[in-house]
Amino acid sequence: MSAGAAASQPDGRNLTWLYLGRALRSVSTAFLTVIFPLYLARQGYGAVQLGVVLSLSGVITMALVAAVGLGSDHYGRRTMILVLAALSALGGFALAFFPPGLVAVVLASGLGGVGRGGGAGSGGSWGPVFPAEQPLVAASTSPRRRVEAFGRLSFVGVIAGAAGSLVAAVPALLQAHGVALVEGYRLLFGLGGALGVAMVFATLPIVEPPPQDPPPEGDGASATMPFRQLISRLGLTNALNGFGFGFLGPLLTYWFYRRFGVGPGEIGVMYTVVNLAAALPYLGSAALTRRLGEVRTVVWTRALSSLTLLAMPFLPSFTLAGAMFTLRMVLNSLGMPARQSFTMGVADERHRSRVAAFGSLPSQLTSTISPAIGGALMEISLSLPLFGAAFFMLANVVTYGLAFRHVPSTIDDD
Repeated sequence: MSAGAAASQPDGRNLTWLYLGRALRSVSTAFLTVIFPLYLARQGYGAVQLGVVLSLSGVITMALVAAVGLGSDHYGRRTMILVLAALSALGGFALAFFPPGLVAVVLASGLGGVGRGGGAGSGGSWGPVFPAEQPLVAASTSPRRRVEAFGRLSFVGVIAGAAGSLVAAVPALLQAHGVALVEGYRLLFGLGGALGVAMVFATLPIVEPPPQDPPPEGDGASATMPFRQLISRLGLTNALNGFGFGFLGPLLTYWFYRRFGVGPGEIGVMYTVVNLAAALPYLGSAALTRRLGEVRTVVWTRALSSLTLLAMPFLPSFTLAGAMFTLRMVLNSLGMPARQSFTMGVADERHRSRVAAFGSLPSQLTSTISPAIGGALMEISLSLPLFGAAFFMLANVVTYGLAFRHVPSTIDDD
């Protein structure tokens, strides 16, 4: 075997450390997504102000995504994950120890990735880390096992997120023993900073394989798409999805709070149930993908998931609305590993970080704009953002199916 061929062999040992890093990040993301908007509400922020904070912090996230995409392909994906883990630690400690002024809150939440991990049930698969993380996962396994690897990564993230959602109840428990609720929130922000430090140590053992030369034309890698073509198609579909997601995110926590009068304890328990229910479907994604193919799996699961959003505003109780939200995240779980694997499979290995980053930048942009719009819409009618999210996510399903329906499967070759 040649040296180049040996270098190209997947290093499965990396997956262990990537799983651990995802677990730590998901614990932090889970409780921060719950407590961050509630903390700001306690500090006097209304729906419009909350939307503005999320939009401005999203601008920082968007800049980080672009920087990670360019930096990962040039300086190394492991290096960029280390930088992001350090920034996450700084953001958590800043929220814990500095007054909640607008500038400080925006900078800390943007750098710390607060609310940018995809929310409950997503397994922490969103935010600026994924342009570095996804190519490392793809390089650490064979094409045939790629969907399975992404599914296991998300499974680990969801289980860890379930534990993190329970942590969100700590401020309420401390309040019952005489500790001010705001102090409980700050304690958890400090815990988020400590978990960022732990992420640094979990990333250090990763061994990144050297970049490979592009495959010669006609060697059977027919699924690989030209960079510009792939970016344009991903950009359009992700822009629509990001607009829809921006109407949800941490605003969904605020919707449950306003619609049913529940606090962090009840919401944290619900998110724990969501995470546990969404975990097993990640492990079943590979089997479904082998049956339907990557693109069909994404289209069908996302279409059904979007329809659940239309039902939530009409449900009369927190329990029923939470159950419908749980069903939505279960459906998302079935399709997410297929989508991630497909994107990495059709991208040139040398440019995977740039594809992940710049293909998602339109999503980052629209998800930065829509929270402010969603916050304003909430002042008109509390559930308008949910209808907006469903509309844009259904539009994403249609455009994704049209864009990739003729692209062959990327998981057929070992």
